[in-house]
Amino acid sequence: MKKCKFIFVLISMIFIVLSFKTPAKINVWMIGDSTMANKKPDKAPETGWGMVLSEYVKAGVVVHNHAINGRSSKSFISEGRWKAVFDSIQPGDFVIIQFGHNDEKTDSARHTDAKTSYKMYLKKYIDDTRQKGAFPIVCSSIVRRNFDGSGNLVQTHGDYIEAACQIALETKTPYIDMEAKSRKFVADLGQEESKMLYLFCKPGEFANRPNGVRDSTHLNTYGAHQVAQLFITGVKEQKLALKKYFK
Repeated sequence: MKKCKFIFVLISMIFIVLSFKTPAKINVWMIGDSTMANKKPDKAPETGWGMVLSEYVKAGVVVHNHAINGRSSKSFISEGRWKAVFDSIQPGDFVIIQFGHNDEKTDSARHTDAKTSYKMYLKKYIDDTRQKGAFPIVCSSIVRRNFDGSGNLVQTHGDYIEAACQIALETKTPYIDMEAKSRKFVADLGQEESKMLYLFCKPGEFANRPNGVRDSTHLNTYGAHQVAQLFITGVKEQKLALKKYFK
């Protein structure tokens, strides 16, 4: 009788301990180019929107930003960067995929054809992610602040935006059109005011940039936060599973 009582107490204690077990960690993996990438302090105020996404997630969610300057959907794989991410992905994780800026480059190490190889590489990321029991999310590239003489934003990403949308539809993958969202945001601000989002600073304003800089592709800290919030808005609008992990 005493032995049975002891076993019952032991089982009860184990149940209580397990009930207070720390919830499984949720990982959000980010792969992409310089508009998303982490930046070193000497590059301030340049900021990738992936740098700041961790500020918007709930406790227990870890953002792993593996985006890196200058990479395309092709070179991210050929350099072994995707393998490092793939080997770490756990079931239930999320993978945010955003390439395109450098796929447009003409060098053979990075260039992809929007209608063929670009879609092929995006599909590999999608298929590999699902193979690990994780959830892929495809994003189009953010807009460049490139206004024409009439004050209209110029489309600089060619067929890559449509290609990203197409492969997402073909594979039934969530797609967030970051180009469209950022385009509207920049257009609404206008040609001059939209500079506040990008890498514009005067000579001497930052010690590490004595000559100043005028860059309409890369974001500053404020711009990175605005773009990150555009992504979060897209997640919530589509009611994706990821939405419950944002504050």
